[in-house]
Amino acid sequence: MTAIMLQGTGSDVGKSVLVAGLCRALVRRGYSVRPFKPQNMSNNAAVTIDGGEIGRAQALQALAAGVPPHSDMNPVLLKPQADRTSQLIVHGKVRGTLGANNFRTARGQLLDAVLESYQRLQAECDIVVVEGAGSPAEINLRAGDIANMGFARAANVPVILIGDIDRGGVIAAIVGTKAVIDPDDAKMIHGFLINKFRGDPALFEDGYRQIEQLSGWRGFGVVPWLNATARLPSEDAVVLERKVQGQGQRMMIACPILPRIANFDDLDPFKLEPDIDLVMVPPGQPIPAQATLIVLPGSKATIADLRSLRSEGWDVDIRSHHRQGKAVLGICGGYQMLGRRIIDPDGIEGPPEEVEGLGLLDIETRLTGSKALERVNGLALGSTFAGYEMHVGLTDGADCARPFAMLNGDRGDGAISDDGRVMGTYVHGLFASTQLRSTLLATLGTQSSLGDYDASVERALDEIAAQLEQHVDIDAIIRLAKSPTG
Repeated sequence: MTAIMLQGTGSDVGKSVLVAGLCRALVRRGYSVRPFKPQNMSNNAAVTIDGGEIGRAQALQALAAGVPPHSDMNPVLLKPQADRTSQLIVHGKVRGTLGANNFRTARGQLLDAVLESYQRLQAECDIVVVEGAGSPAEINLRAGDIANMGFARAANVPVILIGDIDRGGVIAAIVGTKAVIDPDDAKMIHGFLINKFRGDPALFEDGYRQIEQLSGWRGFGVVPWLNATARLPSEDAVVLERKVQGQGQRMMIACPILPRIANFDDLDPFKLEPDIDLVMVPPGQPIPAQATLIVLPGSKATIADLRSLRSEGWDVDIRSHHRQGKAVLGICGGYQMLGRRIIDPDGIEGPPEEVEGLGLLDIETRLTGSKALERVNGLALGSTFAGYEMHVGLTDGADCARPFAMLNGDRGDGAISDDGRVMGTYVHGLFASTQLRSTLLATLGTQSSLGDYDASVERALDEIAAQLEQHVDIDAIIRLAKSPTG
């Protein structure tokens, strides 16, 4: 056994980033590393080298480890598609749907699949860095658990518990976890990390020692607030809570936050652009009239999100924007919404039905049971790019005669309206391409900084790894990972 698992006192305590940073720190020390998350729940996903899909955070962690993303790194992925149901992905492929009534039973039956993937990864590297989900303190979810202690005990992997001091109550969060979890689960935890500390760590010295005394666990360090995290693609929708107001005279790109928004990190590369104000528009707010480009993002449930778009009045905003001669871009589900119709004859997203689209592209989409999962290269707007397809549905119509992109040299993707102001594509990750991003911004009337997004992410990972080396006892973590008993 050579593995370590990071679990959290709650969601959004920074587990994903710390796993990525630890992977990069270990790689810099010469270790072969693989990230692993037994079970994830996210609509932000990435296509793997073996033609599957995993959570976006695990793809980032694979990048940090210097290896291609593989479906074994996240063997169970749940993609919420309604309030009480999620699409179930196992070993990168769709296996069906889980509802509130069968979630726990079905989840517990997936432990064997999780252990298969873990054992394959363990056989090909020096250290596996495992990320938990949510918190082991959610003892109401312990039965059938495969994400936290259920996995840790089955695989005999030692655990370090992460507490987020920025949200307050970190002493109670860590010590309270020890108090509520099963004693045998508590034995799997060998220490804790304090994350997101602002200011002088010496000011928390007393609190740190009190946690050690009250919990009986040793501390592995106090991680400062990591500014570089803002330059990483994010998996959780909590980051979408941004201001709506624009910033002075900068050109605005606006994206409505749909209830089942997916792969919204497609827009992250625009954060590199000093002359661009990227605005994520929350429910209850109009799409700003000063936007130059409106982007309709990916969606896990296109028809349901199209209804939500209309209920917010955003369809009126989009048509007004278009009448003013401004540009609209749809990505994946957003592309489907731009057409005349979306037809779901087999009830892929719910009851069989046919709905009217926004009608800005002369296309229609028929939802099908098969799912396209492919990493692609292509040419769009005269510029090269690399990205990936991840969608259900076949789209056709007159505007497809003007494809947005040519994929892998000979296959058309997407559509452009006859006036060139409305564009749609199924490809995610397009705008990480410096050349394509620059070309698009030029058509909108502004210049790109020509910043290299991929290089920016790599630098951020290196910075985070360097911070962990400075503030965390990585030597002790390595010894713990290598210990035959943890």
